[in-house]
Amino acid sequence: MRPRDLAELLLLAALWGASFLFMRLGAGEFGPVALASVRVGLASLVLLPLALASGNGVALRHHWRDIAIVGISNSALPFLAYSFAALSITAGLASVFNATTPLWGALIAWLWLRDRLTTWRVVGLVIGFAGVLWLAWDKASFKPGADQTGWAVLACLGATLLYGWSASFTKRRLTGVPPMAVATGSQCAAAIVLLPLACFAWPAQPVSATAWTAAVLLALLSTALAYLLYFRLIAHIGPANAVAVTFLIPVFAVLWGGVFLHEEVSGVMLAGCMVILLGTSLATGFWSPASRKTATDAAR
Repeated sequence: MRPRDLAELLLLAALWGASFLFMRLGAGEFGPVALASVRVGLASLVLLPLALASGNGVALRHHWRDIAIVGISNSALPFLAYSFAALSITAGLASVFNATTPLWGALIAWLWLRDRLTTWRVVGLVIGFAGVLWLAWDKASFKPGADQTGWAVLACLGATLLYGWSASFTKRRLTGVPPMAVATGSQCAAAIVLLPLACFAWPAQPVSATAWTAAVLLALLSTALAYLLYFRLIAHIGPANAVAVTFLIPVFAVLWGGVFLHEEVSGVMLAGCMVILLGTSLATGFWSPASRKTATDAAR
């Protein structure tokens, strides 16, 4: 991997990690629906001219139905879920649950697309979901009068389940479609779906400059720019290497939450994060002890 590609990978992780900080700063005043709507709406305004200028208009028109489904399942609903979760759990914790996306992706691809699961990938799924259960058991609360963090945890896991389903749907229905067309069209579809809801759920009180700044940065940096970087990385280093960003996002999210929001990180949260990331690395094939052993034997 070239130094420039590595720098872009780190920048992407920092931007996506910052999305959890921006949601924490904006969700309280905007509310989940309005914040998610602002996010995809502004991102669409940035991406659409770029997509049309690069000749993706034909692909957008031809595949608009499938792209719209991706927009709902991969942007509108997950962004809404994470904005809701930001009301009651920390940025770092939300990012740890977000790291389960590849676990759901591998499981759904096996069930739906019949992707092959090796023994180590199955072990990874078991380890990863065990880490999720452990962390959720420690952090989730449904007790009356409590912070109701349980619903936030379920919202995060629901969002990652949708991300995993969307990955298989995209592979099945949109293979060969330019990634820029999918990224732009999905944001536009999400914006169209969320706009009517946002009109009803728009905050009654004026939103502060801090919340607006967080919403704009969430849209421009953590959504529009992040999508462009992600698809650029896929083109340059391939999807297998680009998935490494999954392991870096919680690091930056915890960092930003600690620096700007003074969020504390518990030992259980760190341990749960390590278990989830270990399971994810095995389930995605990013790391395989068997492959490593084979490579070592071949080098002898």
